[in-house]
Amino acid sequence: QVQLVESGGGLVQPGGSLRLSCAASGSIFRANNMGWYRQAPGKERELVAAITSYGIPIYADSLKGRFTISRDNAKNTVYLQINSLKPEDTAVYYCNSGCSAYRCSRPGDYWGQGTQVTVSS
Repeated sequence: QVQLVESGGGLVQPGGSLRLSCAASGSIFRANNMGWYRQAPGKERELVAAITSYGIPIYADSLKGRFTISRDNAKNTVYLQINSLKPEDTAVYYCNSGCSAYRCSRPGDYWGQGTQVTVSS
């Protein structure tokens, strides 16, 4: 069993930055690929970024450049830094453990509860 707890979301103005955190427990964190997904109102959940157990980042092609994923195995935590936020980044951001397949296209079985990011002036 894996428990994932996200934090760091909030209301931010366009152009601002946020760093989301996901603290994991209940498994060997360092052995798992980790991913950040987001779901905007009325849209399907989509992969934002993932990081393999070896620390190799994977980004959605449409989102490259403003997102940076990282992990700290000593803290069992994965981070998502988002810069130059846009209103279209407004969504609930979810942490996921255990993604697989090419470019982590298949989410793992474990999800956090999500953290809301709202970009608005």
